[in-house]
Amino acid sequence: MVEGTPKLELLSDVYAICRLDAEAAVPGWGMQGTFWSITRTPEELSVVCPECRVPSGVKKEGGWRILMVEGPLDLSSTGVLASLVGPLAREGISVFALSTYDTDYLMVNREQLERTIETLVEEGHGVERRSQQPRY
Repeated sequence: MVEGTPKLELLSDVYAICRLDAEAAVPGWGMQGTFWSITRTPEELSVVCPECRVPSGVKKEGGWRILMVEGPLDLSSTGVLASLVGPLAREGISVFALSTYDTDYLMVNREQLERTIETLVEEGHGVERRSQQPRY
């Protein structure tokens, strides 16, 4: 069960989700900035990083904002992501979720950001915005 209502913090940068070939080397540009994530599967190499770091010609979806769940979360916690993505799914808001040892991150397209925040606040979640303006 979810203990309390998760609080979130909106990170300041604008991010891209990139797809590279499964055999591609991990790119240096993908490991720059304050937040980045790299996942390799047999089918692909996915890179999440600040959009401004992605070179032209790379297959990407840009314009994503990140909401970080206040943590650390206990690894045995259940229902945290469900309490966040369930209401967003009902509103037709697409989410790209990432998890780390300490917490969860929700990526939403910047065009849906305000609607996302409104929906989460209506569900009782607090959302804090960092004072730094995003770099587009």
